Amino acid sequence: MRAPAAGLINRRASFIILGVGLRDRIRALFRLFLLFTVLVAVALVSAITTIRLAIRGRQATVPSLLGMPVDKAERALENLGLDLKIEDKLYSDRYGANQIISQVPAGETSMKLGQHVHVLVSLGPPQVTVPSLVGNTVRAARIGALERGLTLGEVARAYMPGTNVDQVVAQDPPPEGAALHAPTVDFLVSLGEPPPAFECPRLVGRPIIEVRRELEAAGFKIAQVVSVPTTGAPSGTILSQSPAPGTRIGPDTAFDFQVAP
Repeated sequence: MRAPAAGLINRRASFIILGVGLRDRIRALFRLFLLFTVLVAVALVSAITTIRLAIRGRQATVPSLLGMPVDKAERALENLGLDLKIEDKLYSDRYGANQIISQVPAGETSMKLGQHVHVLVSLGPPQVTVPSLVGNTVRAARIGALERGLTLGEVARAYMPGTNVDQVVAQDPPPEGAALHAPTVDFLVSLGEPPPAFECPRLVGRPIIEVRRELEAAGFKIAQVVSVPTTGAPSGTILSQSPAPGTRIGPDTAFDFQVAP
């Protein structure tokens, strides 16, 4: 009876030893998992911080350039990794020649490196007067502007009754004493008398041969005549027209017709 009892005790002791070893292994694995989780979290936080620092490191704060000479502004921006772009030059009573009048974006704004700061540059106080150029040809007006230190700006053209072709009928800024903001003068130039306009007649239902003869005699053109299958209309009868009846047409109008085959 002693031998079986001793064997049972030995087995129980073995189970206890195995249980203790298993718990130790589980605890060790748990500690390793916890350590791994902490390392992953630290690495993630470090990566996010690095990315944020990299993004912030690629930005610069734009300084205020107002009143600064252009060459000095260019150097200041170049040292920050930014570029200066002159959009226009204007006369100014407040700023001297070659000084920055305005900027976009404004000072103390954050920008990515390599981007442009857009500025307007002063030409100083106006030193020229605007001559009256209305009534001259465009060529004569351009010469007159250049002689006063001005340049030709935009030229718009329109038909003007009672004027000659290529005649300046208006200018901006107007002559003498006008507030001059830039050394440019814009012109409105005449295309001459407006071309004659007519009301387009209704030609549907008439023979194309007869209509063609009348239109060509009046100086109009026929661009296209298309035969369209239909019933009940004599051959060559106009079924539709373009321009439509009642619309305004000029000497250069070209007509399109659809006719019965």
